Amino acid sequence: MTWQARALRFLRVPHEPSAPAGDADVAVFRAAPNYFYYRIVRWIASNAGALVGLLVGLSFMSRIPTAGFTRVANLFWIFEALVIAGYVVQAAVRLILLRIDIHQRWYLVSDRSLRIREGVITMKEKTMTFANIQNVRIEQGPLQRMLGIADVQVRTAGGGGGKSSKEEENAGGKDMHIGYFRGVANAAAIRDAVLARLRRHADSGLGDPDDASGHADLLMEAARALATEAAALRSAVLPPAAPARRD
Repeated sequence: MTWQARALRFLRVPHEPSAPAGDADVAVFRAAPNYFYYRIVRWIASNAGALVGLLVGLSFMSRIPTAGFTRVANLFWIFEALVIAGYVVQAAVRLILLRIDIHQRWYLVSDRSLRIREGVITMKEKTMTFANIQNVRIEQGPLQRMLGIADVQVRTAGGGGGKSSKEEENAGGKDMHIGYFRGVANAAAIRDAVLARLRRHADSGLGDPDDASGHADLLMEAARALATEAAALRSAVLPPAAPARRD
């Protein structure tokens, strides 16, 4: 068993998500390997900024006069050692979780809906039906372009605001009206697959043929009942016709 499998077992992360009940023609998409290197660059940038702040703080503490206060000086050294150790541990843990996170991104597109699962510590799963999807677009920054990856944004009714993929990710992905296929190498193929299913859903009109037939039967039954009631009302309001006279 690999270390990733052990970590997933320890964190109790379920494996592949299942398609919504009743859905068929399921296509599965995954994050590209280069998405890991994209996240590594962001990990380096964030940790570099934290390291600069840490060094500035330690430099400031080292300038505090502690002559004649041996215990205070020792406490400062212990505190600095703990801060450095905490920084190293958090950076290493984030890197490990980052590696696992790449393999735990699942993007499922079926004939009626799409399902997105991402996250390790906090797993998030969104299901969007094609009846509510209003917009599909591709987002790609300069670094993503260099790595040959992109994000596919899917927006449903009520998903206003125009947030970018990076803004939505930094916000924790809490907007349930927006879904992202993050870090995919086949963004155009995913967009086309979603749009093709949207067109198929729109062409179906009221839904499946059986559903459409059911709606037609209900309309015909209501029309017959209305005609019967109209005939009864007419016979009750209008006087009976006079019998024809014979010469």
